[in-house]
Amino acid sequence: MKGKPWAPEDEKKLKDLFKSGIVDFGVLASSLKGKYSEEGVRQKLMKLGLLKEQQQRKNVSCCSSKLVLPEELPSVEEALKTLSAALKLLEKPGLSKAEIQRLRSIISGVKIYKELFADYVNYRGLEAELFELREKYAELVKKTKGAAAK
Repeated sequence: MKGKPWAPEDEKKLKDLFKSGIVDFGVLASSLKGKYSEEGVRQKLMKLGLLKEQQQRKNVSCCSSKLVLPEELPSVEEALKTLSAALKLLEKPGLSKAEIQRLRSIISGVKIYKELFADYVNYRGLEAELFELREKYAELVKKTKGAAAK
């Protein structure tokens, strides 16, 4: 039996969540605001070619994941949205201990990310300032050598 069609934005969100390491079909279904069943999520992941053979079976709740480095760092807003989604999922009754631990790990990771992101932004500002000072110093050296030659 064919299910309801997926909205393109839901499909993209599913791909992003799955690629970020969330592999629990129940959590993925909840992340999509319950629009799709766990089985629907599993089927969609299969059709997208994202599931490994052992994951294609029902009720697979864990597997090893490999880190994929993003092209760009997620913004603080994106991190806060992830935090919000994890907090919202914690409100869902009947979560397994493993799901609760995973959500807590996400929350902890977002907190750390926010702090490190702030440091990174500060370093980028300092780096830009350093490059600007180097350019000014090079111009000053050039002027000083030109004046000394006269």
